[in-house]
Amino acid sequence: MIEAVKLWNEPNNKSHWDPLLDPEWERFADMTRLAGAAVRAENPTITRVLGGMSPIDPSFVQRLEAKGVMEAIDVVAVHGFPLDWNLWPIDEWPARIQEIKAVTNKPVWVTEVGVSAFGSEEVQAWGVKRTAELLIGQAPRIHWYSLYDLPRSWEATTRHREAEGSSYYRHFHMGLLREDGSPKPAVEAFRPYAEEMGICQWFHFQDHRLDEAVHWLKDLGVRRLRTGLSWADRYREGALDWFDRQMEALADFDVTVTFCFTPEHRGLEAHHTSPPQVPEEFADFCAEMTARYAPARAPFPELVLAEAGAT
Repeated sequence: MIEAVKLWNEPNNKSHWDPLLDPEWERFADMTRLAGAAVRAENPTITRVLGGMSPIDPSFVQRLEAKGVMEAIDVVAVHGFPLDWNLWPIDEWPARIQEIKAVTNKPVWVTEVGVSAFGSEEVQAWGVKRTAELLIGQAPRIHWYSLYDLPRSWEATTRHREAEGSSYYRHFHMGLLREDGSPKPAVEAFRPYAEEMGICQWFHFQDHRLDEAVHWLKDLGVRRLRTGLSWADRYREGALDWFDRQMEALADFDVTVTFCFTPEHRGLEAHHTSPPQVPEEFADFCAEMTARYAPARAPFPELVLAEAGAT
C-alpha cells in the first residue's frame, strides 16, 4: 500500500531543481503548497513528505517555512551520502538529523542514504552496517539507496554528467546488486536490517528489473520501499499502463511514492529540473496519482450508520 507521497526530489540540489530559474525557491514553494493541498483533498490521511534535502540544510527548511510550505506537508526528508558526495564524515549522521529537528516540529525521515561500491565492495558492505548503527532509532523511516546498480547504458539523473568526474560514475555503483542482478557483499550486510531500514529503488519507464526487484525485496525481508512516478513519463504513450503495473507489483510493500521531474514541454525550460510553467499542473498530476493509487478509504459501515443516526 502507499503510506506516503513525496513532493519532488532534492529541490535544493541543482541536479533536480534549476536555481537559476528559481533562485529564491518561490516557484518551488508555490508548486509544493498547491500539490500538498491537492493530495490532502484526495486523501486526508496520507502522509505528505517534503522532497529530500541534499545537501542537508536547516536554512533551506527555514526558507520554505517562511513561504508557508510547512503547512502543506507532514514530514521533512533528508538525503545523505557522506562517503561519496557529502563533505562530512559518516559518524555525523545523528548530528545532521538533529540540525533539522532543531528548526522544525515535523518528523524527519531519511529517504535516501547510501554508499557506493565505486572504490570497494567491501567498503560498501561496511557502510551498510555503519549506517544502520547510526540511523536506526534516529529516524522513523530510513531508505537505503539502492537495490540495483544503475545500468551503464543509462544516464544518471544529473545535469552535468561526465563533467562531474568520479562523482558522476559513483551513481552507477550504489546498488546492493550489480547491474546483472548478482549480489554484492552488501546484500548480506543489509539483510539483518531490512525490516527497520527499507530500500529506495527508482524504476525507469517499463523497467525490465521490476519483477526481479520484487523477488529480491521479499527475499531480504524489506517492508518499506520508496520509489517514484514521473510527471514527465505521464506524457508517454502507455504511461498509465506502466504506472498500474508498477504499483500493482509493489502492492505488498509500504510505499513512499515520489512525484517529480518536469515534462520538457511544460517547464520554463526544456529540462526535468525546470520549474513548471503552470504550478497547478504538477498539483493536478499529484492529485491524479493519489486518487488512482492511494484513494481515501471509505469509513467503516458502522460509522456511516452512526453519522446517519441509524441504530
